[in-house]
Amino acid sequence: MRNWRLIVPVTAPCFPRAFSFFGENTMNHTFNVSITSTTRRRKLANGTIASYPQWYCEYREPLTGKRRRRAFNRKKDAETFRNALLVKVAEGSYVDERTAPTVSKAIDHWLADKEGKVKGSTLMGYKVVVNGALRGPLLIGTRQERADYTESGVPPKGARFIKLLGDVKLTDLTTAMIRVWHKTIVEQCGNYTANRAKSHLKSILALAEEDFSTRAPTMPTGLTRNRHKPKKAIMTTGNIMELIVAAKADAEQGIYYAFPFLTGTRPSEQLGLLWPEVDFDKNLIRIRRIQERDGSLTEMTKTEAGTRDIPMGATLREMLLEWRLRCPRKGKDLHRVFPGPGRLQEWPKLRIGGGGPLLYQNFRKRYWQPAFKKLGLPYVTPHSARHSFISTLQAQGIEVGLVAQIAGHANPTVTLGHYTQAVRGGAAAVDALERAYSPTGLTG
Repeated sequence: MRNWRLIVPVTAPCFPRAFSFFGENTMNHTFNVSITSTTRRRKLANGTIASYPQWYCEYREPLTGKRRRRAFNRKKDAETFRNALLVKVAEGSYVDERTAPTVSKAIDHWLADKEGKVKGSTLMGYKVVVNGALRGPLLIGTRQERADYTESGVPPKGARFIKLLGDVKLTDLTTAMIRVWHKTIVEQCGNYTANRAKSHLKSILALAEEDFSTRAPTMPTGLTRNRHKPKKAIMTTGNIMELIVAAKADAEQGIYYAFPFLTGTRPSEQLGLLWPEVDFDKNLIRIRRIQERDGSLTEMTKTEAGTRDIPMGATLREMLLEWRLRCPRKGKDLHRVFPGPGRLQEWPKLRIGGGGPLLYQNFRKRYWQPAFKKLGLPYVTPHSARHSFISTLQAQGIEVGLVAQIAGHANPTVTLGHYTQAVRGGAAAVDALERAYSPTGLTG
C-alpha cells in the first residue's frame, strides 16, 4: 500500500469554540489529511481475477474528532476531495457531510422560524410554495390537479412526479442544481411560482448558513423572468392632488380614500388601524396589526417589515383631527379609525350602531369607487395608492432605503431590523409628499 500524507496546520479562528474538539491547545493542533491506495481484486463470472486501484482520503472529522475514510476510483477524485476539504477547514465552513441537513430540513427550520413573525395566511402561502415547488416531489399536471393533490394528498390515477431539491444535502447543493431546478419550475408552474420559490430558497439558505454553519451556494443569475407582466396603474401627481383636495372638503368619507395616498398603507393595515396607534404628539401612525377579510383583527402585520411607524404630514394630521370628532364610536369610546358607519344622525349627535369593522369589499363599494366616479378620475385599486405613495417619494428624491422602511418593504439590501424605532428622516419624506400634492408645488 502506498501512502501520501499532507499535514496542514489549522489555528483556532477556523472553528467556532462551541464545535471545537481541540481544547486549550488548539493553536498547536494540526489537521491531517492523507491519501492512500490499495489494489482491489474481484473474481469475475468467467473465473478470471480482475484487479483495479482503490484510492482513499483519510482524516479526522474536524468538529468531532471521529475518523473518516472516503473511497474513490481515481486518484484525481481523491485529490479534488482533499483540496476542497482543506479549503473548508481553513475557512471554518466545514460541515460533516454525514450529518449535514437536507434542503427539506432547512425548509422546516425556516418555516418554524417564521411562525409568530408573519400572519397565519402569509405563513400558509409560504408552505404551499416551498412544499410544492421546492421540497417536492412535483406532480406533473394542470394547476388544478396540483391544487387538488396538495389539499387531499391523494395523487390522480397514473400520476407522474418530478423529484425536486428536498432530499439534497446542503453541502451538495450547487448553483448549477438551483438553475436546473428553477428551469423545471418555470416549465411546469410558470415564472411567478418559480421566482417566488427562488426568493424563499434564498432566505432558507441564508438562515441555514447562520444556524447550521453551512455555506450557501451562489444564486444563479440570468434566470427567466416574466417580461410581459402588466404594469400596475398609478395615478399622476395631478390626479392625486385633485383627489386629496376633494377629500379635505368631504368630512364624512374623504379620510377613507385619501389615507392610503398619504401613508402608503396596505388596505388591511388601514382598516385595522386603531386610534391609540395615531400619535398626534409625535406625528406618527404606528402600524401594528391588520384586519382580516372577515373583519377580525390580527395582532401582527403581513411581514416583520410591516410593523413600522409612518410619519404624519400636516394635511393628514388636520384631516385625522377633524375625523376624530365625527368618527363612529364603539359604545362611547373611539376604537377603529376606519369603522363601519352605522346610522348617521344629525350633527353633532353620534352615529348609532357604528364603530364596528368595515369589510374590504364594503370599503371599496361605499368609499373608494364612488370617489373616483364623482371626480371623474381614472380608476385604480386601493393597493395602487400604495404604489403611488412609493413612486412619489422616490420622484421627490427621498433615499430608497427610507422609502422602503416607511412602506414596510423587507428590502434585502437595506437593514430594516428596528421597525419600532423612530423613522429617521421621516419628516423630510412627508414634507416632500406635501410639496408634491400641494397646488403651489405642482409643476405639471
